[in-house]
Amino acid sequence: MALSVKLEVFEGPLDLLLHLIEKNKIDIYDIPIVEITEQYLDYIRKMETEDMNVMSEFLVMAATLLDIKCKMLLPKEVNEEGEEEDPRAELVQKLLEYKMYKYMSFELKDKQIDAGKSWYKKPMLPKEVQDYTYPIDYEELIGDMNLSKLHDIFKSVMRRQEDKIDPIRSQFGKIEKDEINLEEKQSFIEEYVRTHKQFSFRGLLERQGSKMEIIVTFLAILEMMKQGIISIVQEDAFTDIMITSSIAA
Repeated sequence: MALSVKLEVFEGPLDLLLHLIEKNKIDIYDIPIVEITEQYLDYIRKMETEDMNVMSEFLVMAATLLDIKCKMLLPKEVNEEGEEEDPRAELVQKLLEYKMYKYMSFELKDKQIDAGKSWYKKPMLPKEVQDYTYPIDYEELIGDMNLSKLHDIFKSVMRRQEDKIDPIRSQFGKIEKDEINLEEKQSFIEEYVRTHKQFSFRGLLERQGSKMEIIVTFLAILEMMKQGIISIVQEDAFTDIMITSSIAA
């Protein structure tokens, strides 16, 4: 009587290769391609299937293994960086990806089984119990509270709000920004210089109406000095500065 052998069913060629690697306790990064190819082909010979689509997938992998086996016998190729290329590298990468997805599917399957053990029960309370509202006793809720006590509570709350106000900063007024244009001020000073060939710097500043105008005037004078429009002279320290214009009247 012939001996009947039942083969394990694998989901695809990668599943079969992964099984052979784990069965032989082989390092997946250093696959003995000759040994694995022989075991893989032995399984192919024993397969009995009429589905050519399934069979073709296993045959394609068998051809890939034979191709890798041939490349292993030839001198190793060198890449652009001068490193030797391993013919098994692409196959190893596919096996690692397949292994990751396979174990992820196991995790999802376990979660599905655990979720199937959870049951939800709808509330079974009678409608009378659900519609019941607890009566409110307003006299008990108010207790000994009266208008006088409510007024004291109100004053206490308002006092806390007043305490939050900074007594110093609250006295500050609104700070308004003086809108002074440097170019317009320089145009005014240029016109002034054109009509006054020589004048006092102090006298010019005293004509300004605010501190900001004084600052802008000072900056305009510096800019005009830089452009050579005016020149300044001070005979002695702390004496008045005299400005002379070089603009033709």
